Amino acid sequence: MPRQHLPVAPEGRPCAAVTSNIQPRAFDRWNSAIRAETVEDERSIGIYDVIGYDWWTGEGVTAKRVAAALRSMGPGPVTVNINSPGGDMFEGLAIYNILREHDGEVTVKVLGLAASAASVIAMAGDTVQIARAGFLMIHNCWVMAVGNRHDLREIADTMEPFDAAMADIYSVRSGISVEDVQKLMDGETWINGSAAVEQGFADELLASDQVKQGEQKNASAVRRLEAALRASGMPKSEAMKLISEFKSSAGDPAGSGAGDPTEHDAPMPVIDLSASLNAIKSIQIQGV
Repeated sequence: MPRQHLPVAPEGRPCAAVTSNIQPRAFDRWNSAIRAETVEDERSIGIYDVIGYDWWTGEGVTAKRVAAALRSMGPGPVTVNINSPGGDMFEGLAIYNILREHDGEVTVKVLGLAASAASVIAMAGDTVQIARAGFLMIHNCWVMAVGNRHDLREIADTMEPFDAAMADIYSVRSGISVEDVQKLMDGETWINGSAAVEQGFADELLASDQVKQGEQKNASAVRRLEAALRASGMPKSEAMKLISEFKSSAGDPAGSGAGDPTEHDAPMPVIDLSASLNAIKSIQIQGV
């Protein structure tokens, strides 16, 4: 698709009191182990993490990092491999713009999941390829906001241009009317590989031999816990504090009387964070 025909996304954030977040359902359906079969070369960018800075690992895919990678490559073709549950929508819009401005052909390969902010990034490709078992997920910007009732009314109003920009990006890429795209976004729509090609969100299916199963990332379970806690209404600072305390408590086995086990102590218990996530989902959190 000619790059001059694709719209530019708005830059920045509506206000400091708004943060864009990952839908917990996206974490549930994300297999973080999916990678490109071939080793990425100097002309490739791998988006295999949450979009935006990740507090838990100090990693995450940011506009700054993508821009630095493109600068090191210089003009010319670039391949962007994506398997991400999404994240910071505003950071995703910035990455989209950076890829659109790149001086060279951009090929996007959706290897597993391109949800939310990652689906916006996927639309930046001059050519978009998707695995047959891959998925796009599109929805309205999902945020955490703080403030009084007047602030919240204002935040709802200021989010509209960002949702409109995303609808415009999806519409121009797919050829679907903006009104119909907005209905898909309102309903949080999951689009599999074949449907993505049929509906115009992608140009072609990836060959199955271009995708492999790597190692599952341990940090993904912790992120899912955070997302579930925050979806319940718990502030980010409280969620991070609770999980940090939960993790550190594993270092003090019951009855040991010490926080740092030695070689003579019982082995440190292994915490099943995925099971903990399921337990948290069943709890109605009070007082937050």
